[in-house]
Amino acid sequence: MVRRVVGKPFESAPRDSDVYGAGLGDPIELGVLGDSLAAGLGVDHRRQTIGATLAHGISAIAGQPVRLTNAAVVGAESTDLPAQLEDLLARAPRPHVVVVVVGGNDVTHRKDVPEAMAHLAVTIMALRALGTTVIVGTCPDLGTVEPLPQPLRWLVSRWSRDFAAAQTVAAVEAGARTVSLGDLIGPDFLAEPALMFSKDQFHPSAAGYARAASAILPSVAAALGLWPESERPPEVARGEGVGPLHVAAVHAVAHPGTEVSAEAASDATGGGTSRTTRTRRAVLRRLRRPDVGRLRKAQVTSATPPGASVTDEPQPG
Repeated sequence: MVRRVVGKPFESAPRDSDVYGAGLGDPIELGVLGDSLAAGLGVDHRRQTIGATLAHGISAIAGQPVRLTNAAVVGAESTDLPAQLEDLLARAPRPHVVVVVVGGNDVTHRKDVPEAMAHLAVTIMALRALGTTVIVGTCPDLGTVEPLPQPLRWLVSRWSRDFAAAQTVAAVEAGARTVSLGDLIGPDFLAEPALMFSKDQFHPSAAGYARAASAILPSVAAALGLWPESERPPEVARGEGVGPLHVAAVHAVAHPGTEVSAEAASDATGGGTSRTTRTRRAVLRRLRRPDVGRLRKAQVTSATPPGASVTDEPQPG
């Protein structure tokens, strides 16, 4: 029913692999794996994707150029991650950090959850063995999609959240950090669907991708040692803390933008080469997000042809 409504208005996502930003030193190597969200389906310009927005943000914080290598594939599921990883490493043998955004197609196609988690874990451990830090943006809440009628919207929302919680546990045990996308863009999408959704009413617009990137950027920057806030102790007043991993996973799903990582003393991945001792405790943080308006303005500025003007008028959202 939804596929009939949505259709296929986009042939493909923009190819956004490139060097972004400027500065001194060698480029920071950023890799992206996943599905249509990771690929950026729904935007008009390659500089409006999650990967490109993250690359711009990291470059601005670090004062260095960032080389983005995006191996995400539209329509991909978790089982496709190992093949994407092979493609990524062929082009960028030793990435500093890799962002994985996957899960939507696993949910809509009702794929086997344990099998999906196994492929996610194998991909993470292979990257950790190279010394690469991995950030997993967990499955967004597909219940925010406009064409979904009730009770299907409620059901898909439940499936999405269950899948995201399973991803959190599997990813953290394998040595990654996770960031809950949840319904992060849900309120904005429901309030301003014409702005936040692309023309297919299913995939995000440039504004939607900027919102998602703003949630992931602090964790990527922290992984690179560029986000001092990540070094502070967890604050209970902000809903942060240290506790059982499965509890942190459920909490993160309910609170979009929350980062979950292994407790330092309990991280038994040892670089990701083994899972003989499963991580049972995790650190839950809610890192402050960068200004979304500035991220979106950077997207517009980057996509503006030479000679065109860009105003400083406030942007919605």
